[in-house]
Amino acid sequence: MDSAPSSGAISAPRSSLSVTFAVWNALFLREAVARLSATRGAWVLIVLEPVLHACFMLLLYTVLRTRSVAGADVAVWLVLGLTGYFTVQNVFQRAMGAVDANKSLFAYRQVRPIDTVISRAALETLLGIIILLVLLGGLAFFGRSVVPDAPMETILSWAGLMLCALGIGLILSVLSDLVPEAGNLAVFLFRPLYFLSGAIFPLSVIPIQYREWAFLNPFAHGLELLRSSFFPVYHAAPEANFEYLFGFAAASIFFGVALQIRFAQKLRAQ
Repeated sequence: MDSAPSSGAISAPRSSLSVTFAVWNALFLREAVARLSATRGAWVLIVLEPVLHACFMLLLYTVLRTRSVAGADVAVWLVLGLTGYFTVQNVFQRAMGAVDANKSLFAYRQVRPIDTVISRAALETLLGIIILLVLLGGLAFFGRSVVPDAPMETILSWAGLMLCALGIGLILSVLSDLVPEAGNLAVFLFRPLYFLSGAIFPLSVIPIQYREWAFLNPFAHGLELLRSSFFPVYHAAPEANFEYLFGFAAASIFFGVALQIRFAQKLRAQ
């Protein structure tokens, strides 16, 4: 008869992958609690920002008697653009400050600076999806058609946007920690993206000779592709393509991870 295992038996060591996922899960929950309970009604403010922007722009388009933009329902078009842009902005700006905000956690050797960036980016991505679904649900309640014409393209364009934002966040999290002024400069330089990404106007209206400059911005590709996936007759700018979107995402993530590995010890120590 086999003897029962002793209570003091040593369990098998966990793999590095399982440890990494455990760290990400713990950091994600920690960030979620901090993000949603930072101030009274913080979750309301998170939803309210894109809602107010969308309502203001919808009012403006109504005054101009514009019911559609490039063949798309203006209300759905605005919600997609504004929610997509604000989610991207939140991902890379929140990721940029992740290393500095979690210095105390680096006393645990399992927690690496890159883990904090990935966890914040994942949280902001999830919040963005929830906000988008809530707003689209509200539009559906008022009789708008919110079902995407090409669901797979919708998923790919959203994923491409978030991966680009993650790549930029990985890079800026290193630069802003090593050189604090770099973070402030980056925030200042990224402000025009609200307009240059086509969040509130169609990029197809830009003259052809200047449009190629606007499409150096990967977020312009992502938002245009996101909108075109919803509307079968949307007149998207022909410059928008998935190759550039995911190419930029891969290059920025590779460079960001390389910086994280190269300066890992400095990020822990500073």
